[in-house]
Amino acid sequence: MHPKLRIATIVMGAVFTLQGVVWLVAPGRAAVDLGMPVLDGLARSTQFGDFAAFFLTLGLSILAGLRPGQARTLYFPAAMLGGAAVCRSMAWAFHGAAFAAFFISVETAGCLLLLFAAKQAEE
Repeated sequence: MHPKLRIATIVMGAVFTLQGVVWLVAPGRAAVDLGMPVLDGLARSTQFGDFAAFFLTLGLSILAGLRPGQARTLYFPAAMLGGAAVCRSMAWAFHGAAFAAFFISVETAGCLLLLFAAKQAEE
């Protein structure tokens, strides 16, 4: 894998892992950063728990996929990001959500970068 691609992938993994940590230690801040209010009651538990788990799993699986011989692991976080982009688009198309162009672009670009990194590392 080209060193610049490796660095970009490391940064992406670190940023998503850090986002997961923020959901654990400062969840109100993490919610605001994603344009959402902090929910109440059981919904807050779901919001904080699910988002922390998503971002921690995403970031740590990216970092794990960078270990020698583990490039195939990068397909999992690529699928998470691609799936998030598709589901956001469906929320807009079918459920009246605002079109989240910025987030969809970030998720799509991240998905493509991870697919490319996995392919490059396997060669």
